[in-house]
Amino acid sequence: MNRLEKTVRRLDKYPRWVLSKAIGNTVKYTGTSGCYFEEMTRDKVVVSMKNRKKVRNHIGQIHAAAMVLLAETATGMVVGMNLPDDKLPLMKSMENKFVRRSQGAMRAEAWLTEEQKQQILSEEKGDVIVNVKVTDESGEEPIICKMCWAWVPKKKRT
Repeated sequence: MNRLEKTVRRLDKYPRWVLSKAIGNTVKYTGTSGCYFEEMTRDKVVVSMKNRKKVRNHIGQIHAAAMVLLAETATGMVVGMNLPDDKLPLMKSMENKFVRRSQGAMRAEAWLTEEQKQQILSEEKGDVIVNVKVTDESGEEPIICKMCWAWVPKKKRT
C-alpha cells in the first residue's frame, strides 16, 4: 500500500468531502475547480463537478478545460493509487474529442485493468493509457478522452 492509498484509507472514516478538501489543498486546481472525489480505490476513481458559475463557459455549460480536468484528475489518481512511492507519475499525452454539448454536472470514472496494475508495479518506468468515461447529468458522454500516464523513478534528493 503506497502513501496515497494509506492517506485515502485514513480519511474513509470521515465524510467524503474531507477527502476532496484534502486533495484540493494538495492539488490546488482540483480544489479551485470544485472537484469532488466520490470514490477512490486502487481499482477505480470517480470524480465529479457541479455546474457552478466559476467553471462555466460562455453558454452556461461546464467549460471544456474543466471537463478535461475531470478526466485528467480521475486517471491520474487511479495511477497514483497504484504507483509505488519511489515513482513519479507524469501526464504523457491526452486526446480529447468533444462530441456533444454537455448538460449539467459532470462525472469522470477512471479504472485500470489487472494487467495495467501489474505493469505499474513491476516496471521501473513506463506508461499506460488509462480507461476513463466522462458523463454529464443525462448519462451521455459529451467528451471522449484518451489519457496516457507515464511513471519514472523519483530523483534522489541530495
